[in-house]
Order: sequence, then C-alpha cells, then structure tokens
Amino acid sequence: MYTLYGTRNSGSCIIEVALQRCGVQWRQVEASPWGDPASMEALAQINPLRQIPTLQRPDGSVLTESAAILIHLGLEYPESDLLPHDSAQVIRGLVYIAANCYSAISIIDYPQRWLDSEDEQLQACLTIGTRKHLHRAWQLFADQFAGQLLSPQSVPNALGIMAAAVSRWDGARDLLVHSRPECAKILEQVDADPLVAPVFAWHWPKWPQE
Repeated sequence: MYTLYGTRNSGSCIIEVALQRCGVQWRQVEASPWGDPASMEALAQINPLRQIPTLQRPDGSVLTESAAILIHLGLEYPESDLLPHDSAQVIRGLVYIAANCYSAISIIDYPQRWLDSEDEQLQACLTIGTRKHLHRAWQLFADQFAGQLLSPQSVPNALGIMAAAVSRWDGARDLLVHSRPECAKILEQVDADPLVAPVFAWHWPKWPQE
C-alpha cells in the first residue's frame, strides 16, 4: 500500500487524484508545516526537507517532488493515462511547473527562508518580484502547454492535474482568465472532471472565493 503524507489545501491533492487514477490502495497521513509538530517529525524521518506531498511506495522506498511522483505513477501504471504514449512534452510541462511556478510559490509564502535578513521591507520586495516572475511564467506556460493538458479522450493527464491545482495559488488562475482565456477554460475542464472535482472540492471548499 502507498502512504501519502500531505494535508488540505496543498499539493498533496495532485497525488491523491493520480493515485485514484492508478486504482491502487493508499492511505493518507496528515502532515503539514502548520500542523502537528509530531507529524512533521515523522515525515522528517523519510524526507529530511519535510516537504509535502511525500509518497512512500509499498516497498518502503520514498518519492518526493510532485512532478517526479506523477512521472513515476504514469510510467508504473500506463493504463491510468497520466502520461501519453509520447510523453516528452507532458514531462517537460511537469518540470516547467516545478521549476518556475511551484518554486516561486514557496518563496512568496516563506520569503524569510531565502534571505539572510529579517528586514520586512526586503522580504516584501522579494515577494513582489517573485510574484511578477510567477505570473509571467504562467502566461508562458499557457502559450506553450495549453494543448497538452488533456488526453485525446479529453481526460486530464498528469500535466493537466498539476496545472489545475498549482494555478489556484497566488492569483494565477485569475491572471489566466483575463490574459489567456483559452488555457483557463481548459483548466476549468480539468476542475470539472468527475475524479478531480471531489478531491479539489475537499481541498478548496470555498473556491474561487478564497
């Protein structure tokens, strides 16, 4: 059985959807930087960076990084259609989000981690600059990958699931609605997928107001 470490309103929703698509048995362990310290200590035993989501495989080995987990599951369970037969662009898109979008959100949420200073003004400047980079990265993502988010049967693939989740943070989806409406419509189609929708609704019960 797989064990997923994560919490509500976090990237663990991406892996929850993927595990369901694969049809495997799994359990979730509540863990978050803002939650019970004991759970984070348990997570630290298998992931010293204490990142969520973290996925422990049935053999005890550990996978971290959402993009890597999705790629593994897509390759391990090809019938899930998380990865297309020619998966190069989907894998590229997953790494793009991890490198340019997910990483930027970490800086925006915790600017103090990236500065050797407690200066709040300096932290604010870092946050503003990072947010500009994040929003530009999403626009470039839409230009390059909007056509790669669904299978030929219009089922969200790994890239569609990850993009729909991560774009809910820090105003990215609103930005795309106004500047890249076609991509925003595809992301809304991912949101409405019968398997994705209930997972996202549990993680973001007040979306899009929150």
